[in-house]
Amino acid sequence: MLRLTNIKLDLNHQPEELEQVVLDTLNISAKELINFSVFKRGYDARRKNNIILMYTLDVDTTINETLLVNFADNQHIKASPDTSYKFVGQAPKNLKQRPVVIGMGPCGLFAGLVLAQMGFNPIVLERGKEVRERTKDTFGFWRKKILNTESNVQFGEGGAGTFSDGKLYSQVKDPKHYSRKVLHEFVDAGAPEEILYVSKPHIGTFKLVTMVEQMRAKIFALGGEVRFEQRVDDIHLEPVEGSGGEHKKVTGLTLANGETIDTNYLALAIGHSARDTFEMLHKKQVYIKPKPFSVGFRIEHEQSVIDAARFGDNAGHPILGAADYKLVHHCKNGRSVYSFCMCPGGTVVAAASEEGRVVTNGMSQYSRHERNANSAIVVGIEPKDFCKDENDILGGIEFQRRLEETAFKLGGETYDAPCQLVGDFLAKRKSGEHGCVEPSYKPGVHYCDLSESLPDYAVAAIREALPAFERKIKGFSMADATLTAVETRTSSPIQVTRDKVSMQSINTTGLYPAGEGAGYAGGILSAGIDGIKIAEAMALAIIEDSAEKADSDEQ
Repeated sequence: MLRLTNIKLDLNHQPEELEQVVLDTLNISAKELINFSVFKRGYDARRKNNIILMYTLDVDTTINETLLVNFADNQHIKASPDTSYKFVGQAPKNLKQRPVVIGMGPCGLFAGLVLAQMGFNPIVLERGKEVRERTKDTFGFWRKKILNTESNVQFGEGGAGTFSDGKLYSQVKDPKHYSRKVLHEFVDAGAPEEILYVSKPHIGTFKLVTMVEQMRAKIFALGGEVRFEQRVDDIHLEPVEGSGGEHKKVTGLTLANGETIDTNYLALAIGHSARDTFEMLHKKQVYIKPKPFSVGFRIEHEQSVIDAARFGDNAGHPILGAADYKLVHHCKNGRSVYSFCMCPGGTVVAAASEEGRVVTNGMSQYSRHERNANSAIVVGIEPKDFCKDENDILGGIEFQRRLEETAFKLGGETYDAPCQLVGDFLAKRKSGEHGCVEPSYKPGVHYCDLSESLPDYAVAAIREALPAFERKIKGFSMADATLTAVETRTSSPIQVTRDKVSMQSINTTGLYPAGEGAGYAGGILSAGIDGIKIAEAMALAIIEDSAEKADSDEQ
C-alpha cells in the first residue's frame, strides 16, 4: 500500500475527482489502480470563502514497488505504515494475582480492556455507578439541584469524558499508533466509522454511553471483572528490603465497604477530581508533586457567530459541521490565556463533585445542533501561585476548592452558577440579565460581577485576552456573549510521578499512575492511549515476575 499525503481538493469537489487526483498524482492508468481509501480528511479554512479539503489516502496499485522507486524523492508518496495494534504478550498459565485497575474513565477502561485481551483477567474498580444510572443522577442534579457526590460528571463509568464533547484527537506523540487502537475499539463498540478518518473526530455524550457499556461487556466476556460503587479507601504498602524505608511496594487495597483485595499490580486511573484519593496517597508517602493547571470561565456565543467568523459563506456546509476554534494570548502580566475544551453546538454543564461548590464544564452531542458554542477561557497558573511552601504538595486542591466555594456563594448557594455578560465584564459592571445569548448552564445562572470569582491576576489577564481574541474571531468579545464561572478542573493539580520505563511510581513498586488524575493525559484519546501503555507495562511486569518465580521454584 502507498500513503499519499497533502492531497488538496475544493470543498465542493465531486466524489470522482478524488480518484482522478490519485491517478494524476501517481501518473498511472485506471487499470493499474486496485483501490484506495481515505486515511485522514481535514480542511484548511484560513481563507474562509475558499476552504480546501486536505486528504491523506492509502492506495493499492498493481505496481506499488515501482512507484515507490519512481517517487523516492517525493515526501508525499511513501509506503503506508503498519498501524495495527500488537499485544506485548499473553498472561502466563500460572497467573497467581489478578491486576487491579482503579477508575473506569477512558484510561482505566482501556487499561482494563487491553489487560483482558491479553488474558490477565483484570479487576476494574469504579467508585461511581454504571453509566446509565450515573446519567440519571447527573441529569437529576442539573434539574433538581440534588448532588450525588459519588455519581456525577466526575465520578462513574466512563469518567469525566462521558459528559463532554467526546473529542477524539490529541497532540501527544504516538509513534506506536496507539490512537488507532483506541479509535478502532470505539468503532467496534458502536462509534461512527468516520472517527477513523476525519481530522477532528468527536462522539458526543449519548453515543459514549452506549459505547462504554459495550466495552464493559467485552471486558467481562474476556474474563475480566468490573465492580461499581467500589471506592478504594486505602492502598496497602510494605517497605522494600534494602531501601531504608524510602521505597515501598503494593500488596493490596481496602474498599470503602471494608473488603480487601490482594494484588502487587495496581493501576491508578482515578481522574483529576479524586481529591480524597490524592490525600490518601500523600499520607501513604507515595511520591506526588504539584503541577500547573488552569482556571477561568466558560464563554458562550451563538454558534452561528462562530460559524460565520470561521467559515464565511461556507457556514453550514455538511462536511464542515459546527465550527470550532483554538485561541491563545500571552498577556502583559506574564500570564497566558487560552481556549480549552471547545464544544461547538453544545451546552455548559454543572460538574461539581463536592457539596457547596460550583464547577462548570462543556458538553456536546454528536449532532452539535444546540444553539450555543461554548469553551473554557482559562489562565495558566503555577504551583507558586497556590502552594504556601515546598511541603504544600496538595495546595492546588485547596486553591480549586476556594474558587468553587466562592462560585457557589456568588451563584446564590443553590448550585446556580455566577454569570456575567462579556460587555459588562470588560466594562467592570455587574450584569442583570442575558441579551441575545441565553446561558445554557443547568440548573441555572445568577448574574453578578465575576471579578470576585478569580484572583486579580486572572481577571486582568482574561480582560486583556478577550479583545485580542476578537481580532482573530469577529464577534468573540461581543457584549452579549456570556461568561459562566468557574472552570477549575482543566487538569489534575498534582502529578503522581512515574518511572519512564517501568511506568511505576518512582518510590512505590507495583503502583502504576495513569491518565489525567496522575498528570499524564488530557482528554479522552490521550487518556485511552495512556491506559494502553499502562496495561502493557503491567503485563510485562507480571510475565517477568512469573518467569522469575518459575525459575526459583525449579531451583
